[in-house]
Amino acid sequence: MAQFIKQEKVRFKHIDYAGIVFYPRFLEMLNDLVEDWFEEALDRPFSSMHETHGIPTVDLKVQFKNPARLGENLTKKLWVIELKNSSIICGFEFENNAKLTVLSGEVTLVNVAFNTDRNGIKAEAFSDEMREVIRNYEL
Repeated sequence: MAQFIKQEKVRFKHIDYAGIVFYPRFLEMLNDLVEDWFEEALDRPFSSMHETHGIPTVDLKVQFKNPARLGENLTKKLWVIELKNSSIICGFEFENNAKLTVLSGEVTLVNVAFNTDRNGIKAEAFSDEMREVIRNYEL
């Protein structure tokens, strides 16, 4: 099956005083990757999904392997490890120009629906159609 792959250039806004990516910026880059996957691959953009539903991160495992520096282009990869009833466990990896892994890990996302008053959320099963599309990214 396929991986979802995006490129991102390390910009000045990403780095710290040492000239390497400040670790919270990696989490922002990961969230951008998830958001792009939902919009571009799953045809479920956050801009419309978040009116009634959401896809919060409920578990995150991250390993910082090598530094990423200003000006480098990162190749960000995402794939599905396990598709459950209302959640997805995805693997991810970011590589630098030298093909060294700078970041890897797993993220668990849950499909939720908001209550009508938006004061609460509950897990909701993925539709059969959505499950089919998600399965295209299982490794």
